[in-house]
Amino acid sequence: MKVTWGKRWAVAAVVAVVALAGCGVGGGGRDGAGASARGAQLPGAPEVDSERDLPELPLDRYEFSRRDYDRQEAATLRLTQVCMKSYGFTDFPLYWHERDATLGSVAVAAIVSTTLTGSLDLDRARRLGYGVDGDALKEYRERRLSKGRLITQDEYAVLRGVGEGPSSGGSEVEGQEVPRGGCSQRAARQLRADVKDEPHMTWYVTKRRTALDKAVAKDRRMRRALDVWADCVEGKGFARYASPEAAFRDKAWRRGGDGRTGRTPRERGTAVADVECKREHNTAGVWWAVAAEKQRYDISRHKASYDAVRADLERVRAAVRRALA
Repeated sequence: MKVTWGKRWAVAAVVAVVALAGCGVGGGGRDGAGASARGAQLPGAPEVDSERDLPELPLDRYEFSRRDYDRQEAATLRLTQVCMKSYGFTDFPLYWHERDATLGSVAVAAIVSTTLTGSLDLDRARRLGYGVDGDALKEYRERRLSKGRLITQDEYAVLRGVGEGPSSGGSEVEGQEVPRGGCSQRAARQLRADVKDEPHMTWYVTKRRTALDKAVAKDRRMRRALDVWADCVEGKGFARYASPEAAFRDKAWRRGGDGRTGRTPRERGTAVADVECKREHNTAGVWWAVAAEKQRYDISRHKASYDAVRADLERVRAAVRRALA
């Protein structure tokens, strides 16, 4: 299951922060209501019926991809293992897990997310409405939690650099002082040792994307497309929402802490109408065209800042290649 459109991967070292911000339920205005919003009438808009139809966005080149995060995780595990062996834990495995390890709400946050235009999966809408698939949540947890053996208390002290044991109070193990944060944190730092400006690399594009997403939502072309979408959903006998995101967030669906909803006939019917109307009027294609236009312009205005981010991304990728070689 994809998390968001535009290849927004916010999962690194099993950390995910997903902000579900946006328009509220209802309202939306009716400027241009009834006008056609097919992509053919908006220059550069692709015809989008599924997420596979969405091209890469300009900002995607300035963020790590899912493959990048997977490779960073693999490199971190490799460097962690090397570090642990240097402290005398010669049989420390490449894959391991801690007692009572759980992803808890992290897994839910990584799966339950939405954008202005929401999902295009009609089958999922029919089955789940706006809720999380329990099987998908289980698969995500199993994939993110390592299958290796349970680590010992002594290993944990060096791995994390916390708790009672040889890592406390600057003690040494095998003639070496335990690094700050333990071997796991040292491994992560090694991959970023050559980065010139880590905060800039980590947050600059995220902040720019957030600002640009707000601009897209206010753009008259996008507002017109959302009005057409809202008319369509209302015409199918369901409530009028300001956007697909607002429909997703409707409190009537009774979303629980695990991301699941009530899946009532009304909810599932609304979700189906939501997807059908986006396909009929190419709402996602319009969104992509407007977003791509604003992103290209922003990159041209702040070229030096974006280039600096890209250079640091390449430094991390180079460190990952060395670790995995």
